[in-house]
Amino acid sequence: MSRLLIVDDDIQMLSALEAALRRKGHTVETASNGIDAASKLEKETVQAVITDLRMPGMNGLELLQHVRRTKPAMPVIVLSAYGTVPMAVEAIKAGASDFLMKPFSHEALDEVLNKLSAGGSGIRTDLQSAEIITQNPLMLSLLDQAAQAAKTQATILVQAESGTGKELLARWIHRNSLNHNGPFVAVNCAALPENLLESELFGYEKGAFTGANGFKPGKFELAQNGTMLLDEIGEMAPLLQAKLLRVLQEQEVDRVGGKRPIPIKVRVIATTNKDLRKLIARGQFREDLFFRLNVVPLRIPPLRDRKDDIAVLTQYFMKKFGGIADAQVDNETVELLDRYGWPGNVRELENIIHRAYALRGRLKITPADLFDQSVDTPESTALQAGHSVSEMERKLIMTTLEQTNGNRTHAARLLGISLRTLRNKLREYRVEETVTV
Repeated sequence: MSRLLIVDDDIQMLSALEAALRRKGHTVETASNGIDAASKLEKETVQAVITDLRMPGMNGLELLQHVRRTKPAMPVIVLSAYGTVPMAVEAIKAGASDFLMKPFSHEALDEVLNKLSAGGSGIRTDLQSAEIITQNPLMLSLLDQAAQAAKTQATILVQAESGTGKELLARWIHRNSLNHNGPFVAVNCAALPENLLESELFGYEKGAFTGANGFKPGKFELAQNGTMLLDEIGEMAPLLQAKLLRVLQEQEVDRVGGKRPIPIKVRVIATTNKDLRKLIARGQFREDLFFRLNVVPLRIPPLRDRKDDIAVLTQYFMKKFGGIADAQVDNETVELLDRYGWPGNVRELENIIHRAYALRGRLKITPADLFDQSVDTPESTALQAGHSVSEMERKLIMTTLEQTNGNRTHAARLLGISLRTLRNKLREYRVEETVTV
């Protein structure tokens, strides 16, 4: 978050925030009211908005709604000296990325900005994008199951490979649920260390720890009468697993430093790209938590098992990035797409189509557009008879790392997977080598 817009009618607060954020290396624009802020957003390019809630003219909530209409992807952090949980929930439902009570520490604001920069555990409420494109019988059957489960309050566990659309399915379930008018709150369990994740999930009271200058509602409270997505649940530390189990059993949360539990009514959807039963066998995941989460198990098939979706997904992404609904793909490209192993699944397909338009702007994609030539083409990595899919996935990853001189960030981008997924894969390979030896 290098360029920020701060909005507050309290000039002293505005100046203090501006000075603190500039010391952290941010470029800062300021506005003393919502109308001025909306005008600046039309002229200036910023990466996030930090706004007070109570202001004359256009207040913070109205500014938030304006930003959601004009710049849907822009994060907005709402501040208030009169904060309550219902007020925070209202801001989250309107699309706020986070909510901070005044007074707050600079560390608390840094934490929120760092989460947004990492794309990590912030609250994501863009449910209009919860569109699932498929004609595959396995996926259609899965959606039927998900639609049936959406009518209940049952906890759902989505297990699938990275890039298959686990969060997209969670959003789809929320949009089709009885809680669809409530907030959708997503927390990435792998993005934060254990101590920060606990306060994020359950909130904290004033004075609970150094820097806790006021109370902060946790994500479970903010998801009241809505849906909580626990992304990458397999990465959660064992101590937090025990606390989460109690939340699911008792339907109440204890804030850090709190004196009494707070009742909640929240539908929980957990997702993971790991085999939780294997983690249980290794003592890394609680079996009782697994059974509590696994009330409705859903498995999204990888793209290699739903090849009949490649054509419709390609058409969808061509329309999305090229703006042409009837753009055509030549037969050679279609054949190549069908033969490829797709270790990065739908996300990899989307990245490939996006790259073709970003670099060449073509409306007709050819095989040369589809795969970055700095790494081996699919023919040399994925189309060797006698090798398993996992072996070819490993070869593709190691070849890409070799071609990028070990640059994991670049390699992950070329592979169409997240850096965290790449690290997990490399860790698995090292374990396998140890066992083999």
